Amino acid sequence: MSTVVAVRLGSTACIAADSLTTFGEQKQTARYDRFSDKLQTVEDGAMAIVGSAAHSLVLDSVLRERRVRFDLRDRLAIFESFRRLHSELKEHYFLNPKEEHGDETDPYESSRIDALMVGPDGIFGVYALREVYEYARFWAIGSGAEYALGAMHACYAGAESAEAVAEAGVTAGAEFDAGSGMPLTRRSFALRHPLVEE
Repeated sequence: MSTVVAVRLGSTACIAADSLTTFGEQKQTARYDRFSDKLQTVEDGAMAIVGSAAHSLVLDSVLRERRVRFDLRDRLAIFESFRRLHSELKEHYFLNPKEEHGDETDPYESSRIDALMVGPDGIFGVYALREVYEYARFWAIGSGAEYALGAMHACYAGAESAEAVAEAGVTAGAEFDAGSGMPLTRRSFALRHPLVEE
């Protein structure tokens, strides 16, 4: 339950997220949570994970102990980072790779993580089976993703900045999705290779 967005516009990439945590019907807003920022610094970029709240603390531990070095250069480098992370999650953090009502036909064990990552080389999405996508303009994940995608699509062409598009996405998610709430947090990065629009 979250709204996380990543935007690439001109020479800037931006990641932004809402700050609400929910436990079933109960919500915990940023007013009550000292660690409501869903963005985590990873090497020369940032990432945010949606799904279980436990993922955030586990990732904090992995990063602090330097158990996995995240390489955000490209799709294959990110895939290799998450492949190493999956092994660490199983061995040291007791990941249960099987979902209770999961699909037994999945070809690989699930890491049970969906994430967006942003850095100087672009914006990327990573999903449960460690599949990695690179996005040219913007993307969103979490329970508010559909609202965020619509808002970002509507404003992207005339937007002045990646930050403005990201803010529109998270704001729409927080407005219409029960699992997302303001305030938002965001981080921006100068791109090594700015996007050239066709």
